[in-house]
Amino acid sequence: MRCPFCAHLEDRVVDSRETQDGQVTRRRRECLGCGRRFTTYERVEETLPAVVKKDGRREAYDRQKVVEGLRVACQKRPVAEERIQSVATEVERKLQETGEREVRSSLIGELVMERLRELDPVAFVRFASVYRAFRDVGEFTAEVEGLKGKR
Repeated sequence: MRCPFCAHLEDRVVDSRETQDGQVTRRRRECLGCGRRFTTYERVEETLPAVVKKDGRREAYDRQKVVEGLRVACQKRPVAEERIQSVATEVERKLQETGEREVRSSLIGELVMERLRELDPVAFVRFASVYRAFRDVGEFTAEVEGLKGKR
């Protein structure tokens, strides 16, 4: 690992710890050139499929878009940031499990709604109202009634 202070290529690992979810290893390193310490994070490189948008465009999966959508839906709701990140991770895991190189954006939206339905009904309705773009109040009401029936 190249030292960020002196660019020396040799170091020793002073401490290693896994994060709570076990997805990342934090390593504290000491440069053998200048003696300064720095931290690195190690994670398995995960390949996520490309996203095919409604208009046919393809773009790389962007976790931040999912997280921001969740944050907006959960705004002023009793949902911790930790849970939002967890939902985003669950969605990513499901996308990886498909084994596909490309997935439609609608699949991502459905996976998010599935998790939000369990997490917070109000956040689910907020997300669904934007994502599904209801044409009229009747469609919206039917969705809310369906939510009531699943309680």
